[in-house]
Amino acid sequence: MSNSDPESTTAEEADEGPAAEGAADHLDRRAQLEVLAEENRRLRTEYARARQSRYRQTALGLAAVGLVAVLGGLVFPDGREVLFVLGATGFFGGVLTYFLTPAHVVAADVGERVYAAGAANGAALVEALGLSETRRYVPMAGSVRLFVPHSPDDVLTDLSDHAEAGPFLLDDPRGLLLEATGQRLFDEFERALSGDLAATPTPLTTQLTDGLCEHLELARHAEVDVDADRGRATIAITESAFGDVDRFDHPIASFLVVGLATGLDRPVTLEVAPGDDRADWLVTCRWDSDNE
Repeated sequence: MSNSDPESTTAEEADEGPAAEGAADHLDRRAQLEVLAEENRRLRTEYARARQSRYRQTALGLAAVGLVAVLGGLVFPDGREVLFVLGATGFFGGVLTYFLTPAHVVAADVGERVYAAGAANGAALVEALGLSETRRYVPMAGSVRLFVPHSPDDVLTDLSDHAEAGPFLLDDPRGLLLEATGQRLFDEFERALSGDLAATPTPLTTQLTDGLCEHLELARHAEVDVDADRGRATIAITESAFGDVDRFDHPIASFLVVGLATGLDRPVTLEVAPGDDRADWLVTCRWDSDNE
């Protein structure tokens, strides 16, 4: 016969019950996390495959156009030269599109996390130095720099004397002088631009928003409101790929203001505010107008 005490056995089971349930919950959560991680990997793979498939379908479409043009040249001798040129162009474009299809896609949330660290560091630096909330983007030969003045009255309009300066300006004007986040994004956009960059506010802003949404894919939609006489352009941003646009030197806002400063060849001041029911964010760029 067993000499165990029923009461002590019951107490031990009572003590082990919560611990066992906690361990089971922990294992269940770990299993759920593993399932979610696997699903996330699957979705990223599917997204990359879908993008590759879209590029390759485009390549096949171009090749098909080229083939039709060549066959047309064989059937219609009068237009043979033009059709053969069109066919060669279609084949060439198809080959380039197929073999230059991007094989690796970086998820937007990964890029956003990388930017978030830089934004937090920049904001902390501005706060520690006691600088103003003014963000002014000043063009120089080949680039645009972000100037954060100590006081809003500190104006930096010409970088010729500060080309090698930075990041700290200790004389007059005082402040922080940094490479703009949007500079290299703008360089990439300008290389892909068909035609010249516009030099007047309305067409320039239209070019930039098209590049933002179609080429760089940093936002789902952007609406433009330009008042050239008052030196103002407001861009309404919907579905930013990099989170909140009001953070320090955000890629979307920085790209837009760098593009305006470059095209207009003058300093541009940036303001970002939450949007309304029609857009998520309002990016406002201001510059000295020739009419003022």
